[in-house]
Amino acid sequence: MSPVKAVLFDRDGTLVHDVPYNADPDRVRPVDGAREALALLRERGIRTGVVTNQSGVARGLLTDADVRRVNHRVDELLGPFDVFAVCPHGPDDGCHCRKPQPGMVLWAAGRICTNPADLVVIGDIGADVEAARRAGAHGILVPTEQTRPEETTGADHVAPDLLTAVRAVLDGPPKGRVLADERPIQEAYTTGPGRGRDE
Repeated sequence: MSPVKAVLFDRDGTLVHDVPYNADPDRVRPVDGAREALALLRERGIRTGVVTNQSGVARGLLTDADVRRVNHRVDELLGPFDVFAVCPHGPDDGCHCRKPQPGMVLWAAGRICTNPADLVVIGDIGADVEAARRAGAHGILVPTEQTRPEETTGADHVAPDLLTAVRAVLDGPPKGRVLADERPIQEAYTTGPGRGRDE
């Protein structure tokens, strides 16, 4: 089994707290464990990247410059990342980059010269792990209040938090459906109705 060479993260709700259509870099707040998780990957020489749907651009709620400023702040707080990939399109635009389509994952893999089979995508909704699957990568779902119960049920790999997800891939691709931590399962996997998502 080959080692994981790169991990691509969803941005909002995975690396940083989700602020819908955020145009303000000052509102960027890393989730618990994000810095430690990224440090573990970088210590192992595992490359890191961000793949993010930003439909607020297509909806006229954000500009490309807004997205770049917020991404720059994410990179200041949690970087340096090896690659950022952004889809500015809306759900009905028919693009190939918007998750769950695999375009961003494949593009990011190419930018860091990594076979998709050697990378992991970590995200908080079903579109993140589905994009990984379609690209031939491994996907891990880290449920939040925005994650729908059926997305948690349908994911190949589920972790209760970001740090647990990252620890699970330090020595190779994820194994098993549920990647456990020390918290009670009911507490760790409680999810909400799925509001406030970029779909």
